[in-house]
Amino acid sequence: MKRKKGVAKSMKPENSATSVRATITFPPELYETLGELARQKKVSLAWVVRDATEKYVEDRLPARTQHK
Repeated sequence: MKRKKGVAKSMKPENSATSVRATITFPPELYETLGELARQKKVSLAWVVRDATEKYVEDRLPARTQHK
């Protein structure tokens, strides 16, 4: 959800205390592919990236405790 001009920054989602925002740069082709996957699944691109990142970490750190 985009923040409207003039809306106070203090209006954060409920989970903002446990979330961290990051800016990531993708090659254009990968970005388009991620967007297409998101459209197909009817989810946000951010959801696709979080899902892929969680699976990547799980594959490399299997003993990691899940925080879902």
